[in-house]
Amino acid sequence: MRALKIKNVKKSFGGTDILKGINIEIEPGQFLILVGPSGCGKSTLMNLIAGLESVTSGEIVIGDRVVNDVPPKDRDIAMVFQSYALYPNMNVRQNITFGMEMRNVPKEEQATTLARVAKMLQIEHLLDRKPGQLSGGQRQRVAMGRALARNPGLFLFDEPLSNLDAKLRVEMRTEIKLLHQRTKTTVVYVTHDQIEAMTLGDRIAVMRDGVIQQFGSPQEIYDNPANMFVAGFIGSPSMNFIPTKLVAREGGLGVEIQHGEQHWVFPLPEKKGLEAWVGKDVVLGIRPEQLTANSEGYDCKVDIIEPTGPDTLVFVELNHKEVVCRVHPRDAKLPGETIRLGVDLSKAVLFDPKTEQRID
Repeated sequence: MRALKIKNVKKSFGGTDILKGINIEIEPGQFLILVGPSGCGKSTLMNLIAGLESVTSGEIVIGDRVVNDVPPKDRDIAMVFQSYALYPNMNVRQNITFGMEMRNVPKEEQATTLARVAKMLQIEHLLDRKPGQLSGGQRQRVAMGRALARNPGLFLFDEPLSNLDAKLRVEMRTEIKLLHQRTKTTVVYVTHDQIEAMTLGDRIAVMRDGVIQQFGSPQEIYDNPANMFVAGFIGSPSMNFIPTKLVAREGGLGVEIQHGEQHWVFPLPEKKGLEAWVGKDVVLGIRPEQLTANSEGYDCKVDIIEPTGPDTLVFVELNHKEVVCRVHPRDAKLPGETIRLGVDLSKAVLFDPKTEQRID
């Protein structure tokens, strides 16, 4: 049985197509991330799953039933919003138990559920406070507690951390990860933050303009992006895209790289299907951690450095393109100095410069 199955779902508003045929399946207990830039359709898809909007065509299946025409209250879901949506005149205890009151859950069961949820989220000491007396992180915990009290088959999180400061975002990200590990409940989580996507998700759907660009595990998408959009969106700093030409060399294929007056051919690992691209323009995609200080590498002049603590980001120019490299702070050089860079092409990928699709 699938926890959630989305079959060729389309959504239009007037004459505008917002979702253009979405297909996703996840297993019970999996954590699905819908990630993409603003306006890509991820929140619309979330609203369709929740029943807050109706589909134009296609099917949404939760568990073993099609829920297209099922009202939100009967879909066995709980939603945590970006705005928390707490009742300001109720204390934490009342906010968490309100939904159970509406469903006429017995008082004893309400008390047991409240105790379980409060302990899980470590908010026992906050039960008598009102939302106005809580920090942003505490309010978010209460919102999650209210959802947990329903014990739903499916959790929906709609950008729940976007109103928090950077430090609190990291803390709450860990809280949500631990919550999922404890409850084993199926989660659908909307975000535009690729770091949240990489750290939280079992499966990621990268969206753009109402289309899923790639669906897979975080590591699969990071290591094997389907196109330049996915490659540039997932990863921080982003993947470097170096315009170059594929050439034949002794023992295989390589890509031409120029730095000032220097000219090199970087050898590529053996890959099938690239012979047709020899002599043609391609885009080399390489992650910053694949360009690092190495005494046996290539000499490049440093343009800018950005110390981050554990690493230093070093910017150089290759093929007239700014390229970022990740090096150990002790190996970093100052702007204007020369650094010798090692290039690891074992995970480098090639793209068609016209279609931006991966070609290897």
